[in-house]
Amino acid sequence: MAWAELRHDPVRAILLGLRLLPTAARRRLRRFERWLTARARTAGPTATPSAARLPAPAGRTIRPVPGRVLHLVTNGLPFKHAGYTVRTQALTEAQRAAGLDPHVVTRMGFPVAQGVLDARPLHIVGDVPQHRLLPLVLPYGQSAALARNVELAGGLVERLRPSVLHAATDHGNGRVALALRESYALPVVYEVRGFLEETWLTQAPGRSRDDETYRTRRDLETYCMREADLVLTLGAAMKAEIVARGVPEERVLISPNAVDETFLAPLPDGAPLRARLGIASDDLVVGTVSSLTPHEGIGTLLRAGAELRRRGVPLRLLIVGDGPERPALQRLAARLGLDDGVALFTGRVPHSQVRDYYSALDVFALPRTDERVCRLVTPLKPVEAMASGLPVVSSDLTAMRELVEPEVSGLLIHSQSSRVWADYLEELIYCQKRRNEWGAAARELVARERTWKRVAATTREAYRSLGCV
Repeated sequence: MAWAELRHDPVRAILLGLRLLPTAARRRLRRFERWLTARARTAGPTATPSAARLPAPAGRTIRPVPGRVLHLVTNGLPFKHAGYTVRTQALTEAQRAAGLDPHVVTRMGFPVAQGVLDARPLHIVGDVPQHRLLPLVLPYGQSAALARNVELAGGLVERLRPSVLHAATDHGNGRVALALRESYALPVVYEVRGFLEETWLTQAPGRSRDDETYRTRRDLETYCMREADLVLTLGAAMKAEIVARGVPEERVLISPNAVDETFLAPLPDGAPLRARLGIASDDLVVGTVSSLTPHEGIGTLLRAGAELRRRGVPLRLLIVGDGPERPALQRLAARLGLDDGVALFTGRVPHSQVRDYYSALDVFALPRTDERVCRLVTPLKPVEAMASGLPVVSSDLTAMRELVEPEVSGLLIHSQSSRVWADYLEELIYCQKRRNEWGAAARELVARERTWKRVAATTREAYRSLGCV
């Protein structure tokens, strides 16, 4: 690694220093070194944008199978539960039902490098083949790891003979796909599921858009967008951002977050789960299903809940999910007097059980902060809540205006004030007729525009335009 790279990579700089220590001293720091090594492997990009191109493997000529799609993703079910992995699985299952032949390949090392001792090279998940790239030794450093990822993925391409490479965020997957295109002359679709440099910024206090890590991540993502034959993304705000980065508008298609049609069926009876959680039948339940990160704004919901309890509203808060903010949020709940079962933190639940938790809610809340990533990216979970017939109360953000129609399928609140949130929630939770009407309208919107069957048809037409079907 060049000194210019190392100078901006303190984790790897410390590792280099450790490896120069005498053996006895290094032995005492072995646990710390292992932790740093793991962090280095998952750290942000070390390559500069000018070095974004990965070396192409020495591939042989293949005869692509029409309709066969190779999805290049970072991780997958069942070992990683998140909106990202749920989308991959739902989309590929819908593509299979639409007559395509999708295969998924996860990033090199997954899931073993994440601590899951499962070294099967092939894992069938919901009838979709999920391939693993598991070398005996993982190369050190992201540049070397991605180059090795390209080599292993090249062997898979030669065995499967896909007609299109469909890479999903982040840039590592996109750059691998672009390198494979050079060798096998296959078209590349890059699916932008988020702007991870913006997400990073919300989780890096004190950092700004002038930070070199931010600029490098952004430039590498932009490189993949511009070089791909076609770009898919989740909504109009995201498409506008991609076009602003220099991608021709006609090469950017919207492939929104959606639900399986079974999600539109009536919810199961929520009474058994409520009873198990200690929620009384006459309690009003407001909650969310989310990764617990700073930009989700769950603290606003907790403070609004505390205000409503002070007003005598028989309110319970149900927080489904996990993440780095969970300990801090639980401490906040305790300080607000919500720790006697008023605010319930369930932790992560399997996606197969998530509808049970929607059935326990009266209102779905999304108090996201006014960060750029929140203004751009429409999350999956409110789509699921709407399909479940729940009214959605959300921060008034550009991305959410694409989903929630105010006073029709939910509310958009232009404030982070917990008192304002409490006022709006109190009015809604005491009006069951309005909740039912808005929930029905929300379900109708999702059924009309946001099913995976519809999204799979969009991707099929995208592949057809590239001559792959």
